[in-house]
Amino acid sequence: MVSTLTVIVAAICWQNRINLLVWAMPKLSALSAPVAPNRSVNWTAGPNAAALPADQRPPNIILIMADDMGFNDISLYNGGAADGSLMTPHIDALATQGVHFVNGYAGNAICAPSRAIAMTGRYNTRFGYEFTPFPKVGATISQWTLDQNPGPLPGFVDAEKADAMPGVFEAGMPTSEITIAELLRERGYYTAHIGKWHLGSEGDMTPNQQGFDDSLELSGLLYMPEDHPEVVNQKFASDVTDRMVWAAGKFSARFNGSEEFAPAKYLTDYYTDQAVKVIEANRNRPFFLYLAHWAPHNPLQASLDDYKALDHIEEHGLRVYAAMLRSLDRSVARVTQALADHGLTDNTLIVFTSDNGGTHIIEQPDINAPYRGWKLTHFEGGLHVPFIAKWPARIPAGIAFQPAAHHMDLMPTIAAAANAKLPTDRKIDGVDLIPFVLGERSEPPHRTLFWREGYHQSVLHEGWKLIRANQPDQPAGTAQKKFLFHLAMDPTEQENLAEQRPHKVAELEALLTAHNAEQVDPIWPSIIDGPMLIDKHGGQPYEPGDDYIYWPN
Repeated sequence: MVSTLTVIVAAICWQNRINLLVWAMPKLSALSAPVAPNRSVNWTAGPNAAALPADQRPPNIILIMADDMGFNDISLYNGGAADGSLMTPHIDALATQGVHFVNGYAGNAICAPSRAIAMTGRYNTRFGYEFTPFPKVGATISQWTLDQNPGPLPGFVDAEKADAMPGVFEAGMPTSEITIAELLRERGYYTAHIGKWHLGSEGDMTPNQQGFDDSLELSGLLYMPEDHPEVVNQKFASDVTDRMVWAAGKFSARFNGSEEFAPAKYLTDYYTDQAVKVIEANRNRPFFLYLAHWAPHNPLQASLDDYKALDHIEEHGLRVYAAMLRSLDRSVARVTQALADHGLTDNTLIVFTSDNGGTHIIEQPDINAPYRGWKLTHFEGGLHVPFIAKWPARIPAGIAFQPAAHHMDLMPTIAAAANAKLPTDRKIDGVDLIPFVLGERSEPPHRTLFWREGYHQSVLHEGWKLIRANQPDQPAGTAQKKFLFHLAMDPTEQENLAEQRPHKVAELEALLTAHNAEQVDPIWPSIIDGPMLIDKHGGQPYEPGDDYIYWPN
């Protein structure tokens, strides 16, 4: 017979199952997949002497992609991040010495699809990479959290679909896609990747199998060990995603598919050290460096030195976040200095952007200002991102380019700079932006742009933007919410004109229908339907009348 004590203990364990799982995950991971001590990274080196002077070679190309960086995180755009007290002078300098795209758009409002678009120049829905790979344990934690705290706006998890989908490392971009790294390697470039990949970490989907000669890949989720004396942490105990990241987090990397090992220092600085080494080792030949920083994605962890340098910021969470941005700006400074040290500045194309807008998780209200919305939503806060390019040999300094640019333009722009031929056996949706920036082409690069993640779909056409999404909390799950904005007159999406302009809604929905007819089914299904407040961050409660939208993943 089961004792009363056993029943009580079991009940307590079940009631606290999330806390127990979060507590146990790092310990189980340390036992099953231990992280080795730091080891040196041996980047492939180019020739000791250059065959041609730097200005006579094809340009070097550096793509720097931040993660979850808000539009307002760069002082260039809105006067200074962290309540206007943190400047990003080195990121700003890329723009003042080149071009900043005033209306730069992410490929999607979530990371992996956006990165797939940037690498291929194609809408991710053309090859089924519609939803971000999601760890199965995350679905479990989400369901348990919903069971315990259903909330006024319910979320939904399809456990059966979660069980059926591939693991987070096995779920990747189809290998039939051609990446910019593959094109440039065919052109004779050395290609290196540092940081986040998120397009598949097994088999033929790894960076090394998708065109990169060398890859130092993010394999953990921490910037430093949580208890390290040189790191300052900020957690959000009520947020499912933040708890999952901390629970699954390791301080680790791997090089060219090696076993996991610990980085030598705070992650952003470590990646920057390695980027400088790539430049030094390959200064005598054309190279492509994809520096995919994890910063400032949660978990919020700042180096102690950066945190101390911002002692004028009183609120702890904002100070940690601002310190992370400070390290990112320092990274750009060190990369540009390495180019200068080797006489490579003029003939190097540097592009800086973010995979999507800032997230509601970190409870900072102004990171996407002046725009509404967050990562995961198709409001401007989720899609309107920093987008900057510098190439002194080709782009005059100080250009502010107004027409919309998009992540799908990165691949054809970089290919054209390197005089690499685009694939002719598939549709490339992006365009080479340089002729537009230089005024060699007078029309805008795009009349129409699309975003799709399941039922959450949007179109921007000649200044008009339609956002639509199903509302699973409504009867029978059939209700659909629509937002229509005239961005030419209302760039911050304050006035929803959907009911006033039904003909414009119909026109834009016809464009969506035609676009969707060209796309393919997702490789794996959506497993989560989650509500997102548009005008409140994750630490603010829903109140009747608040605008919200559901997002699927």
